[in-house]
Amino acid sequence: MGFFDKLKAGLSKTKESMMKQVDNLFKSFVKVDEDLLEELEELLIAADMGVGPAMDTVERLREKIKTDRITDSEEAKAALRDILSEMIGEGEPLDLSTKPSVILVTGVNGVGKTTSIAKIANLLKKDGKKVLLAAADTFRAAAIDQLQVWADRVGVDLIKHTEGSDPAAVVFDAAAAAKNRGADVLIIDTAGRLHNKKNLMNELSKIDRVIERELPDSARETLLVLDATTGQNAVSQAKEFKNSAGLTGLVLTKLDGTAKGGIVFSIKQELGIPVKFIGVGEQMEDLQPFDAESFVCALFD
Repeated sequence: MGFFDKLKAGLSKTKESMMKQVDNLFKSFVKVDEDLLEELEELLIAADMGVGPAMDTVERLREKIKTDRITDSEEAKAALRDILSEMIGEGEPLDLSTKPSVILVTGVNGVGKTTSIAKIANLLKKDGKKVLLAAADTFRAAAIDQLQVWADRVGVDLIKHTEGSDPAAVVFDAAAAAKNRGADVLIIDTAGRLHNKKNLMNELSKIDRVIERELPDSARETLLVLDATTGQNAVSQAKEFKNSAGLTGLVLTKLDGTAKGGIVFSIKQELGIPVKFIGVGEQMEDLQPFDAESFVCALFD
């Protein structure tokens, strides 16, 4: 099964809760009127698109209906599809323009951060890149061991210290190893939560300073891993991290286990941060670069 087929299958719960009802709504209205638009807005909010993005979507559809003089409900549905595609925008690839390039990965416990790191490493390795991992999430029990298991499975090296050690020291050693071993990409696993937000910001700042000093010319990405099943809570997490971590992209996991796939639209509209990877399963190949057109096609197909 190709990734698009897995994406379609993975989005089945979202399609059932969101698109099937949208489809039935357009079929039940003979003409396109304000009642249809009001019901559509309620459906989009219920699908975890978020109040603001849902209202914006319907307002854009209202304008398009007026401008293009749309009277047929199927035409209105096609216009909705175009609007949703525009809202997500084009996917943005990782900036890996230097050797080494650096990818910092963060996210709260349980979102699939460690497995996402492994899957991204696997994708890059298949693309011919020499990848090095750094276990800088030293606060969480067994985080280092988990990453070692995945590093062995993917077939990449891991730089690690003992649990409870200084994350910035791990990054210092990893930066040196990346230069010495000729790594193309250094992926750093960082703590998603310490016991308070100030400590988290301080830790990320220390890591930033080490990278700036040791790899000053490296291309940088900071990715936040989010669990799609948490819906609008994931958007709230992203807002917090955006303020403290300088995010460049998002990794959205577990889309196959949720009816809340509408948060893809919410995240883009409310935060302006691109979704760079989506995950629709447990297998190594079930995380892929995000493609907006494929996502919308899978929803509407």
